[in-house]
Amino acid sequence: MERTILIIDDDADLTFIMADMLSGYGYKVESVTSVEEAFSVLEKKSFQLLILDINLPDGTGFELCSELRKVSTVPVIFASARTCETDRIAGFDIGGDDYLPKPYSMKEMLSRVNALMRRTYGFSDEEKTFSFGDVNVNITARTVTKKGEPVSLSLREFDLLAFLCEHKNQAQPKEKILTSVWGAFMTSEASTLTVHIRWLREKLEDDPADPKYIKTVYKVGYILEVPENA
Repeated sequence: MERTILIIDDDADLTFIMADMLSGYGYKVESVTSVEEAFSVLEKKSFQLLILDINLPDGTGFELCSELRKVSTVPVIFASARTCETDRIAGFDIGGDDYLPKPYSMKEMLSRVNALMRRTYGFSDEEKTFSFGDVNVNITARTVTKKGEPVSLSLREFDLLAFLCEHKNQAQPKEKILTSVWGAFMTSEASTLTVHIRWLREKLEDDPADPKYIKTVYKVGYILEVPENA
């Protein structure tokens, strides 16, 4: 899974510097400047971490975080010039994971991001791979092979497969898969997920009509079922 970050801040110069620095350390960074833009992006994409200013042109980071926490546990770092104790406490109370007062050094920002990523996902520099049957999935390199031959997956197909691999042998509700892979405020229908599951089966299962690994869990969702010794 890619290490993706969304920066929500209307300070264009600061955002550029942050994005450039984080990109240099292997993070994939996108940025928006308003609450409305943030909702729009989060409807379509999933991120591993949000860096969120409090004062935004059309609302506050507190409001956005409060809505986000209704549907997602994605880590949030508040980064704001509002440094009084009341604001810091409010940030944590509504679900923020860290609070970084402006101005801050880029070195401290990177340290906070790295620490929160490790704490939440266990990310490290080690290559992460999963195998089932004759399929090998390299999460780090975002590559898939079957019987040693490359398998071409779309970005969304790979993200879905990576999610199932990360939660192998655990039945995952459709709603959780959609919010995790398509985005916290996604508007995609369950049928979208069904189609992508079918595509994965067609590319990875020997018999897509009777899948051995990517299985449907009745009235729940889907599971990547892999023998423990696989």
